[in-house]
Amino acid sequence: QVQLVESGGGLVQAGDSLRLSCAASGRTFSSYAIGWFRQAPGKERSFVAGIGWGPGVVYLADPVKGRFAISRDNDKNTVYLQMNSLKPEDTAIYYCAAGRSFPEVDSTRYDYWGQGTQVTVSS
Repeated sequence: QVQLVESGGGLVQAGDSLRLSCAASGRTFSSYAIGWFRQAPGKERSFVAGIGWGPGVVYLADPVKGRFAISRDNDKNTVYLQMNSLKPEDTAIYYCAAGRSFPEVDSTRYDYWGQGTQVTVSS
């Protein structure tokens, strides 16, 4: 069992940066790949970024390549999503999820989800 809690969201202006955190409980955190997803009002949940079991294997969705970075610290049971050069279209609720496969963009393949954190980017 893994419990996930996101934090770090907020209201920022276009061009600003935010760092989201996904803190996990459970001894098996390092055995899970972690994905970040986002869901804007009226839209489906979409994949943003994923990281494998180790710290260096990552996968980013095209809309965020070059602006977002994902990393993990297994000693702290935490995954980070660094978001730079934010745009209004990045506005959404951001969720982290834990799963056994990587890379994985299908949200239905993840086993555990956090409650989400709101990111709002004003123009």
